Amino acid sequence: MSMLTIGAFARACRLSPKALRLYDELELLRPARVDPDTGYRYYAVDQLERARLVAWLRRLGMPLASIRTVCALEPAAAAREIRAFWARVEAETAVRRDLAGFLVDHLAAGAAVPGKDTTMLELRYSAHSDRGLVRPSNQDTAYAGPRLLAVADGFGPAGAPASGAAVEALRFLDTEEVPAGNVLNLLEEAVRGATDAVRDVADPSENGTTLTALLWTGSKLALVHIGDSRAYLLREGGLFRITHDHSVVQSLIDEGRLTAEEAGSHPQRSLLLKALTTGEPDLKLHDARRGDRYLLCSDGLTAVVPEHRIRELLTASAGPEEAVRALVDAANGAGGPDNVSCVVADVV
Repeated sequence: MSMLTIGAFARACRLSPKALRLYDELELLRPARVDPDTGYRYYAVDQLERARLVAWLRRLGMPLASIRTVCALEPAAAAREIRAFWARVEAETAVRRDLAGFLVDHLAAGAAVPGKDTTMLELRYSAHSDRGLVRPSNQDTAYAGPRLLAVADGFGPAGAPASGAAVEALRFLDTEEVPAGNVLNLLEEAVRGATDAVRDVADPSENGTTLTALLWTGSKLALVHIGDSRAYLLREGGLFRITHDHSVVQSLIDEGRLTAEEAGSHPQRSLLLKALTTGEPDLKLHDARRGDRYLLCSDGLTAVVPEHRIRELLTASAGPEEAVRALVDAANGAGGPDNVSCVVADVV
């Protein structure tokens, strides 16, 4: 077997001797032979491929524990794991990008010339929740106010109390003027209160709820999201989903194991990875523009009405009330297999 000293092996694989010693201690990349007298490490030439993979994954920023998992997989499975890791990195980067943009705008506004005219924006909104045509009761809760928009989709025997408690716990935000610089912290604290409220009314081992909400500051919208309810933005004729489902089928799509078309008929399409009492929600900031139209909805809409039809209905509706009615009617027109809730708000 052809052997390389640790120095020669380090040069060949672009890892430092110090890194190789660390990976040996962590049992991630063991040397082929260790001299019993000197303790000097020697590596086989056929270890170079694994070492280079480790080096590339470190350059991606992958944690060592995840690298160990990837290195133990067959190539196809390793590729899926790397794809899933990078999807998570991009999602986390998008959140930080939004926050950085907000901070830049917020600090720049604080340095603006006093007395400069500003354009005041406000929301016009409507909410509607419907039992649908199949379910015996409605476990959704929808709410719209001057500052707070929210949709929650409960599940389990006490799903209705769970979704109602989650939204009710946030309603105090609708009566307080929210400073833009503190909106994410305020929303995060409110969601912790909502989580406690759900636990108080429903056994979390059998029940839970999604939660998707937007909090208005007058120029920004802070988004909190967990589960598979969704938020969309209609801007200049284009429809953009601004939430990411926390569901089994979405994780399979992210990993390249399932297409969006296949997800619609997948037997586990309603299975959640996270709900309000079982995971950390996503928090984001969005800049609002005059003419924007926002939609929050439960999966009773998106499971049966395709996004191109949602865009058509949002575009054709003159106001928020007309839009929510059209969307709920479309879901029921497609069979209404689930409760359906919609909140639509226009920035004016």
